[in-house]
Amino acid sequence: MAVTEREHIEKVGSIFDDWSANGRAEGMEAGHATMAQDAFRKLGLSAGQTYLDIGCGNGYSVRWAAGLDESIQAVGLDVSEGMVERARSLSKDFPNARFIHAPFPLPILKAKAFDAILSIEAFYYFRDLPWALMSTARLLKPGGLFACAIDFYTENEASHQWGDDLGIELNLMSAQEWQDTMTQVGFEIIEQRTVKAPSVPGQPDDWPQTQGSLLTLARRPVES
Repeated sequence: MAVTEREHIEKVGSIFDDWSANGRAEGMEAGHATMAQDAFRKLGLSAGQTYLDIGCGNGYSVRWAAGLDESIQAVGLDVSEGMVERARSLSKDFPNARFIHAPFPLPILKAKAFDAILSIEAFYYFRDLPWALMSTARLLKPGGLFACAIDFYTENEASHQWGDDLGIELNLMSAQEWQDTMTQVGFEIIEQRTVKAPSVPGQPDDWPQTQGSLLTLARRPVES
């Protein structure tokens, strides 16, 4: 029997609820640090701007944004209730940070509300990827930036079994297919490259050091 959209969302939420409870949330924060920091810097967030992290996990990037300047409004969105609870607990010292427990796309978010949007390891979970990307573009102000970083993509062969391991359908696409899909929904591609993690002393390099994460930086056109 085919899995419905609701069942898929509930399965993803359940996976990340488990990860929030067993400490993997902080493990992902540490493991994704290199690519996440690189992607965050590319957004060039500044005072007075608005920021959204789609699939925010324990909220680390929202805290980065909120900590830059108290005038920045930083929002995190996640399908996992456990992750959002964890994010709120860790972010009590940031009054300009808030978190929403909901699946994305979320229609109640206002169009053209954000200057910058980040997503780390989330977009390949969306069954209707073009719709998710189109909804992201809707949320950006004209000229706003979207940084999307993923480890699950065709060129990273080490990732290909992840969907089977999780028992869930994931979008496996090449770097070029990610560019093409973003362009088709109206984004302008500014940059795409792989971000490799630093070697760990005393340990052999693995795919994070040899293949790396795929970072795509895109912009909502100014005239749209």
